[in-house]
Amino acid sequence: MNRQEKITKTTGQILRENICTLFNLLNLLIAVALVYVHAWSNLFFIFVIAFNTIIGIAQEIKAKRLIEKLSLLSAPKAEVERNGKVQEIAVEEIELEDILLLDSGKQICADATVVEGTVEVNESLLTGESDAILKKAGDSLLSGSSVISGKCRAQVIHVGSDNYAAKIAREAKKTKAINSELVLSMRKVTKLTGFFIVPLGVLLFLQAYSLYDAVVTTSAGLLGMLPKGLYLLISIGLAAGIVALSRKNVLVQDLYSLENLAHVDVLCLDKTGTLTEG
Repeated sequence: MNRQEKITKTTGQILRENICTLFNLLNLLIAVALVYVHAWSNLFFIFVIAFNTIIGIAQEIKAKRLIEKLSLLSAPKAEVERNGKVQEIAVEEIELEDILLLDSGKQICADATVVEGTVEVNESLLTGESDAILKKAGDSLLSGSSVISGKCRAQVIHVGSDNYAAKIAREAKKTKAINSELVLSMRKVTKLTGFFIVPLGVLLFLQAYSLYDAVVTTSAGLLGMLPKGLYLLISIGLAAGIVALSRKNVLVQDLYSLENLAHVDVLCLDKTGTLTEG
């Protein structure tokens, strides 16, 4: 069977994208300077940064786990005929040219071609159409569909990620680059701040009389330039929206996907028969 493709982000990628940012770096440098002079009471801002980062990581990891479980195949085992013997094997062990033995109530767990018999199948999971389709010798059977009635023997033509059901699931699992006005705007603000923060920091530092006063005064001035509260407010607002959607069984891959949904004015749906029947 083909090795499963890694389409979703890895946990390492999620951690890196949420932790290794310019915004976090600037705040970390200020925190290090305050620790150096033991200005502990001025370090509370670091909890805001940590909380904001944790929200993003937790949401993406949760979505990753749900997406990786996404599959149109629910049958754990399949009945096959090998070397003239009937065996019950795990779906993952199905091989090319195996003969599947299918009858009423069984799910078709691999793309196959009917070699003997006649069955009626339900392909609503794949096509959205709930009408039964008659399949005879020579006709193709798609993984993810199920047998309503009849009995047949079918030869496997695709396995693993080559199966039709796997291709559909793979499309749903793909991650796309973030296209968010909020993210782009915040990154612009952070880059602009980063450009001015070094010379302003030097000037503020030179104005103070002692090392402690210099670090504390400089940190206070630079922290005011970094929009920590705005970052946290956006993260909490989006997280609250995602929690509300999850209660309605809506899967959100990325924290900022909610912003794209907010821009939707008209949602067009096909297959009205599937929405109103069955």
